[in-house]
Amino acid sequence: MQLVKAVYEWTTGFPKEEMYGLTAQMRRAALSIPCNIAEGAARGSRKEFLQFLHISLGSLAELETQVFLAEDLFQLEAEPLKTQIEGLRRKLLALMKTLKAAGAAQGREHR
Repeated sequence: MQLVKAVYEWTTGFPKEEMYGLTAQMRRAALSIPCNIAEGAARGSRKEFLQFLHISLGSLAELETQVFLAEDLFQLEAEPLKTQIEGLRRKLLALMKTLKAAGAAQGREHR
């Protein structure tokens, strides 16, 4: 959710004519990340949680692309935001790896 806040703050520096364009798209992509994590966690199965983590990872990639584009279009400093994105990507991938390993271990126990 810290990334969502950072994106909202960063996009306030965009030109006003982008309010319904890139600004809105970036905010939606950022908001999608924690919402999909929460929804997946509430589903009750490891497989569904992993599916929603993959969706979150896709939204993160979408956001990253938009950050690069906005940085170039509006000459805004984006390094802190890009650092947050990379940190969140590492955390998501680590969580996914842990969940997959736990699922594989559980599968071996049931044999």
